[in-house]
Amino acid sequence: MTDQKHLTFEEIFKQNERRIHYHIHRLGIRDPHQDFYSEGLFALWTAHQKYNPNKGPLGTYFNYTIRNRLVDLLRKETREMEKKDSIVETEKQRISDATTELRNTTIDMPGSKLEEREMWQDVKAELTAKQWDWVYYYIIQGMRVKEIAEMKGVSVEAVKGWGKGARRKLREWAARKHPNRPK
Repeated sequence: MTDQKHLTFEEIFKQNERRIHYHIHRLGIRDPHQDFYSEGLFALWTAHQKYNPNKGPLGTYFNYTIRNRLVDLLRKETREMEKKDSIVETEKQRISDATTELRNTTIDMPGSKLEEREMWQDVKAELTAKQWDWVYYYIIQGMRVKEIAEMKGVSVEAVKGWGKGARRKLREWAARKHPNRPK
C-alpha cells in the first residue's frame, strides 16, 4: 500500500485507465465527446490525491470514486435535458395557445398596417384552419415544415398537403383581387 503513494500519477493512470472505461461501459454511457472519460480521469486523480491507506484498498477507492463521479455527471446531464425538454414543451404550448387565440380573433400583428391586417383577414377567410396554420407558421413565422408537423403532431406529408391546398387557394384569391397582374 505505501508503495502506491510513491508512484507518479502517470504510473497510476497507466495501471488504472481501464477502470474508467469499465465504469463508463458498465453504466451504459455513450461518450462521443469524452466528457465522461475526462470526469473519470479527474476522479482517478482526486482519489489518488486523497487516498488514505488505513481506510481500505486503493483499487476499491478508485472504483468507488470513479463510479460516483460518473453517476453524478450522468444525473446532472439528465436534469439539464429534462429542463430543456420542459422549456420546449412550454414553448410548444404557448405557440398552440397563440394559434387558438389567433383563430378566434382578428389578426393584429404589431407594427403592421391596416391594409396588411385586412389582407391577412381576407386570406384567412379563404382557407381552412389547417391551411391557415401552414400560412401562419410557414409564411408569416418562417418555420420549417418539419417543425410545424412536430408542433401539430402530424406527418410532414400532411403539412405539405396543407401548403399545397393553401397555395392553390392563394393563387385563386390573388387572381380575383388583382385580375390584371400577370401570373
